[in-house]
Amino acid sequence: MRIEVRFEEGKQLFLDIGFPYCIGRSPEMDFVIKSWRVAKHHMSFIAREDNVYIEDQGSLAGTLLNGERIHMGGPLKIGDEIIVGPCLMTIVELQDKSKEEASNTVVFYQEPQNTATSSLRDSNGANLQRELYHRRRLHAALVEALDLRRRNITLMSDDALRLEASQWLDKIITQDDEIEFFFDKQAIKQAVLDEAVGLGPLEELLKDKEITEIMVNRFDEIYVERKGLLSKANIVFSSEKAVLGVIDRIVAPIGRRIDESSPMVDARLLDGSRVNAVIPPIALRGASLTIRKFTQHRPQMHELIQLGSLDQAMATFLELCVKYRMNLIVSGGTGSGKTTLLNILSNCIPEQERIVTIEDAAELRLNHAHLVSLEARPANVEGRGVVSIRDLVRNALRMRPDRIIVGECRGAEAFDMLSAMNTGHEGSLTTLHANSTRDALSRLETMIMMAGDMDLPLGAIREHIANSVDFIVQQTRLSNGRRVISSIAEVGGMESGVIKTQELFGFDKKAAFVGRGIIPDAFEKLREEGVDISPELFNSYSPVVQAGTSL
Repeated sequence: MRIEVRFEEGKQLFLDIGFPYCIGRSPEMDFVIKSWRVAKHHMSFIAREDNVYIEDQGSLAGTLLNGERIHMGGPLKIGDEIIVGPCLMTIVELQDKSKEEASNTVVFYQEPQNTATSSLRDSNGANLQRELYHRRRLHAALVEALDLRRRNITLMSDDALRLEASQWLDKIITQDDEIEFFFDKQAIKQAVLDEAVGLGPLEELLKDKEITEIMVNRFDEIYVERKGLLSKANIVFSSEKAVLGVIDRIVAPIGRRIDESSPMVDARLLDGSRVNAVIPPIALRGASLTIRKFTQHRPQMHELIQLGSLDQAMATFLELCVKYRMNLIVSGGTGSGKTTLLNILSNCIPEQERIVTIEDAAELRLNHAHLVSLEARPANVEGRGVVSIRDLVRNALRMRPDRIIVGECRGAEAFDMLSAMNTGHEGSLTTLHANSTRDALSRLETMIMMAGDMDLPLGAIREHIANSVDFIVQQTRLSNGRRVISSIAEVGGMESGVIKTQELFGFDKKAAFVGRGIIPDAFEKLREEGVDISPELFNSYSPVVQAGTSL
């Protein structure tokens, strides 16, 4: 059998071993490791019926197989990781070799004096695996201790629960003699406490103001978005069970559920951050969690100009559109900044107007006094009680709104939203997923066809869209992570059965915002009514300010 051995200070070697193969601190061993963490005879590789096993010989520090402490482990397979003291061993080949065929050289390793105080998260992950092992043990002990008291923790406040859990964890750690001295017990306690009664390692990421999105692919694989770019975080959950526990704590307070029969859920955190969770059996690698952080700072239009998301002419135009009740659709891909822009545009609505917002998962935050916020609801366990976006749009029409704002159109509600825009609720706003203004119109057509309860010809659908929508604002996320408004187009009626559009502002390849010199029909009417709108507004040329990712 061939194994790869990595040591904490970075050394590496490959060994061809036969069976039995003994590892320990004693000079009689095949692999001698001089370390206080290794017993005289620590563990052995043994062969039984064409399979290979490892057997711990009662060592104090223990032998870890793939992160779990074992007495007897196996049968081993290629890729298995075994931790003995300062060594991480990986199985490379399983081909059987007799003791005579294998290398008979005694391997001797002396642990450096400073290794025992090395970082928990060293390059080879040996100490990280051991830390995760301790976290899992302490987590299980804490849950058992809380259960034994038979307290109904659902009736306790978050602060009271955290305080009691912290006190119990102090007792458990004080009585525990298995944690090696070089580990930071306070850091391990905090990690266990966060996983048991909080959001685990996500607590630290949520506090980081530079992070805009958190993606958990599986319990030991977490990515974050900073300034529009993705990178892997250097923290992990202790186990799959810990991720599932965090997901339950997120969805339970808002009355939603997630289980094998309903393995997907949309939710939100207390601060308004948007959450999507997916669990097995449809998540093949383990529970997955995506959090779109909602910043407590509410950006204003002038900040987007400073960041280079749009220029002053585009900002002025959009503010005029909202003020004079033009119907806007914000279109863009995932993560392009649609919701942020929708928030900013909504805050341009005059204070005296009544607004009704409708969302799948509430994340809009409007600085507006006369506001009603509605949120859709999924079905309960019996499949009843569902309240769709479309139901809420229809109900909103009876609430005497001046404006209706739908967080995102995804289906049949598009027809009712457009009807509202065309029947006394001008100045309404919504978003949808599309990569261009033309794609946005096609998506609207498709969503209206999805309504199902009406059999409208395509020509009638297009007429309905052309009469309802005034402008489409296209959001784009660039390859460097920056988010910009790449196009503002007017929807200009029908011609030969096709909806006409003309671009008013664009973002060209020279990294500049450009006005196309076209005054939209709706603004010509405003000028005739005496509104002071300069034609120069549509002839702007502004080089992009390179100042961050924006939105």
